[in-house]
Amino acid sequence: MSSLLRALAILSVMALFQPLSAPAAKAAEVRFGLFSLDDRDPGTIRMDGTLDAGSALNFRRALGAAPDARRLVLDSPGGLVAMGLLIADDVHSRKMATVIPAESTCASACAFVFLAGAERRADGRLGVHQIANEAGDLESAQVSIADIIDVLDRFRTPVPVLTIMFKTPANDMHFFSAEEVARYGINRTGSDISAAAPSAAPEPSPSPPPGAPTGLQAPAAAALASPDLSELEAYASRPTRMALYSGLDFNGQDIEATRVGEASLCARRCLEIGSQCKAFTYNADTRITRGPNCFLKAGSGAMDGNAVAISGLLLHRAESDPAPFSMGVIDPNQGMIEDVDLPGRDLSSKAHPTAKTGPQCRLACVTNDQCQAFTFIKRKKECWLKASIGEPRYKPGMVSGGKTVAHFSPMSVISLE
Repeated sequence: MSSLLRALAILSVMALFQPLSAPAAKAAEVRFGLFSLDDRDPGTIRMDGTLDAGSALNFRRALGAAPDARRLVLDSPGGLVAMGLLIADDVHSRKMATVIPAESTCASACAFVFLAGAERRADGRLGVHQIANEAGDLESAQVSIADIIDVLDRFRTPVPVLTIMFKTPANDMHFFSAEEVARYGINRTGSDISAAAPSAAPEPSPSPPPGAPTGLQAPAAAALASPDLSELEAYASRPTRMALYSGLDFNGQDIEATRVGEASLCARRCLEIGSQCKAFTYNADTRITRGPNCFLKAGSGAMDGNAVAISGLLLHRAESDPAPFSMGVIDPNQGMIEDVDLPGRDLSSKAHPTAKTGPQCRLACVTNDQCQAFTFIKRKKECWLKASIGEPRYKPGMVSGGKTVAHFSPMSVISLE
C-alpha cells in the first residue's frame, strides 16, 4: 500500500473519534489537590503526586463530587504515612478497586492505599519499605507500626508483603517484580477478596512470529463479554488504544462480517459491539462491490499478508504497543501466478489433506513455517506444499506462489481515551 493510501487509511480510522452529529461538549476535569475527576469516566478518581497534609480531606472532597466512583487509579511516590492510612481506610470502607497503570508507580505511603482495594491490579510498580522515624522517637514509631499492621491486616494483606515491607530499610525501596505480584497474590479480583491468588494465565496461541500482535483468543474474549465481570476486570479490559496496520490481514476468529463504506466505520462497529471484539480487518479493494468487507474478530488469529487489507488491534491498559515483526507472506492478489508449476521439493509425498482450492492452498503454506512455496493442481484439487522454490515452468491448470519476507509495524497507534 502506498504512503498516500496509508495516510488516507489513518485519517479514515481517526474519523471514528469525531462526533457523528453535533459536536460533543468538551470533557471537564475537576481537581482536588492530588485527586482528579474526568466527566468522561465518572467511575474513576485519579491520584497523582505526593501525599501531603491536605490529601485525606481532598480525597473526601473528590468522593463527594463523584459519589459513584468505584476505582482509584494511582501514580504517587508516597508521602505522609498518616494521610496514606486515612485514604486507605476510606477506600476500604467504600470497597473501591485500586489500579496502578503500566508506567506508573505507587510507593511508600501510596502502597497502603493500593493494598486497601477490594480489588487490586498492579500493572505498574508497587514499592514498599519501613516507615521513616527521623525524630528517633521509639514509642511514636512503635505506635505507627502498630497502626500500619492493624490497617493492613484488615485489608487482608499477604503476610510476605508485610515481611518485605518491614525488612526493607526506610532509605531503600522494594519494588515487587511481576513474579512476586503473582506469587504473593497481590492482585485480586471478584467479590471474594480472600481469594488473592491470581487466575492461571491462558494457554499461548500457536507460535506467532516474534513481536507479532497476539490479540485475545476467543475463550478469553467470551469471558470479557460476560455480564459477571467485576468492577476492576471491566476497567482493565476496556480498550485504550488501537494499533492500525496496512497490508496485514487477521485471518479467522470472526465474530461478525458486514459491509461498510470505509475503514473508520469498521473500526467503529468493533468498538460498538463491546469487549467481545478485539480486532478487525477491512478489505479496501474497491473492485469488490458485493459481500462483506468488514470482519470483526475475537483476536488477531492467523496473520496473513494482503496488500488491500487494513487491520486494527484493540489494546487494553496492561498491553504494551506491538513491536515490529517479520513473516513470510504470499499476497493473495499479487503472489498467486496462474498456469505455473513449481515441480519437486515437496514437503510431503501426499497432497495436503484439507486444502481443496487455490486460496486454501496458499493459506496452508502461509501458516506452515516449513513451507516456502506451493503449487495447486486445479483439475485434481491437489495442494502441494514446497520446502523451497524450484525452477518454475509453464503448465496450464495450475497456480503457484512463493513466500517473500514482509516487515510489519503499526502505521499508527491511536489513543481511545
